[in-house]
Amino acid sequence: MILVVFRSRNRPDGDLEEYSRRSKRLHELVAEHPGFISIESFETPDGEEVSLETFETDESVKAWRDNPEHRETQRWAREHFYSWYSVQVSEVIRAHEADLMAPKEAAAAS
Repeated sequence: MILVVFRSRNRPDGDLEEYSRRSKRLHELVAEHPGFISIESFETPDGEEVSLETFETDESVKAWRDNPEHRETQRWAREHFYSWYSVQVSEVIRAHEADLMAPKEAAAAS
């Protein structure tokens, strides 16, 4: 599994409505992308936006990176919206998950 960490800060004069529209479209597009697993996005208290994206393979990440609509949105955001951004791509060595609030019957069945 591959984890992509995308962090960004917006320009004070950035077009939030256009960014929201483009972001929503990319979330729809990546959800259909082969090898895509999940995306979680949030904003830190000091205004940094963070997206955690997981993919099955590095090849899938590269194919997503090279998607023409994704590329165009990246170009637009660099030129018109972001004041700063950072991308980190890492291979997940281990991952654990536990739903501690799941009904006992469901937990016993798995």
